[in-house]
Amino acid sequence: MDGGLLGLGAVSQRANSSPLSPATPLPTAVEEGVTDAEVMLRVKTGDQAAFDYLVHKYRRAMVSFMYRMAHNSAAAEDLAQEVFLRVYRSRDTYAASAKFTTWLYRIATNLAVNYARDTRHERPENTVSLDQPDEETGLTMDIADSSLTVEQNILRRERMAAIRKHVQELPERQRMAVVMHKYQGMDYRQIAEVLHLSESATKSLLFRAYETLRDKLKDFV
Repeated sequence: MDGGLLGLGAVSQRANSSPLSPATPLPTAVEEGVTDAEVMLRVKTGDQAAFDYLVHKYRRAMVSFMYRMAHNSAAAEDLAQEVFLRVYRSRDTYAASAKFTTWLYRIATNLAVNYARDTRHERPENTVSLDQPDEETGLTMDIADSSLTVEQNILRRERMAAIRKHVQELPERQRMAVVMHKYQGMDYRQIAEVLHLSESATKSLLFRAYETLRDKLKDFV
């Protein structure tokens, strides 16, 4: 599969439409102020431009989420493509009773859980990707930050590797909650809706996860 397209061409082809490239600008059929739920309702009526808009808008977020769940770049691209295929296939049953992102992440988390269970006996890909940028600095692990000393750069790389390793080792639901909260920027209410939990249960889930990470990463604090 062409990683640059995220299989976007495959999505469009299966939907009997022409493929788009990453250089293609966002579809202009969606007016400013229109919610994603309203856009998805257009997809439900057969508006292909609306579907293309949602794919473009959430492509990067889905690949990032799936990479952090699967820690396998090829699998992340395939799983992200499958998310959009399921969105398209489910268009006729979509109801705007919740935010579009809640519905989208429910599909994504179900796929991620199934992938983890199906591959739990397989040898995982190296959990540290040198070309995966750090969210806080924007730097990749193999590129030194010129503002830091050699020792500080080594510590930064070790810290990033340790964070990824220990996040991956969290229990399944805690890992999903941390990824959505820390890396996808979702609030407690959104995460609660995706995981079918109360907000208080979600806060407790994240509290336990972050306590575990703080303990594991105490040497880097």
